[in-house]
Amino acid sequence: MKKLTKILTLALTMTVSTAAQAQNIQLHYDFGRNIYPNEESDRQKVTMTIEHFKADKWGSWFYFVDIDFSRKFTEGAYTEISREFNLGKNSPFAAHIEYDGGLNRGGSFQQAALVGAAYNGHNADFSTTFSVQLLYKRFFKSYNHTNAYHSAQLTGVWGTTFANKKCTFSGFIDLWRGEKADGHGQLVMITEPQFWYKLTENLNIGTEIEISNNFIYNTYNDKTFFVNPTLGVKWDF
Repeated sequence: MKKLTKILTLALTMTVSTAAQAQNIQLHYDFGRNIYPNEESDRQKVTMTIEHFKADKWGSWFYFVDIDFSRKFTEGAYTEISREFNLGKNSPFAAHIEYDGGLNRGGSFQQAALVGAAYNGHNADFSTTFSVQLLYKRFFKSYNHTNAYHSAQLTGVWGTTFANKKCTFSGFIDLWRGEKADGHGQLVMITEPQFWYKLTENLNIGTEIEISNNFIYNTYNDKTFFVNPTLGVKWDF
């Protein structure tokens, strides 16, 4: 699980001039290792995610941390932290800068820095939001057998609430140029739609489905496309 809801709250509030903030913690049981016992035998069983968003008069901050657990170990921690600067009062355009990286039991995730532009929108009552980002992405050499290289990323984020705000459908899709071990480029795709049902003011139950191509490192065979569902709970602070 890489990014979860990403910057849904960012898109919801970027056009609001007053300060706002939101935070949640999620716990997901991942069925990937059961669906792909050969290709994903080492996949985490549980992921805990902490998300935080804060808007201010210049724009907003957002970060999340994914912590992956297996039966015996904490497998790793991955984070993304981003800053957006509004480009004009009440403008849907924003400048976007971001850092991605983290550590795992075998070493580290390959780090990357991103910079570019975002277009954020919503409907009249903010029940539906979206964000589109076009970013330059720079990967850094983070461990053996990786190389620093230039890339680009296109990101889409969406969210909508319905059924008297009891239900939320949200998610993101990322497309970027990855690099194979032989140095040739490849298109990497990951999307993680989520559905949440609000049980109480703070407690939600739901699911996330990670759909990816050329994203999961697989040495078992040539399979590149994976669908990994979860069962999750979320607490909104």
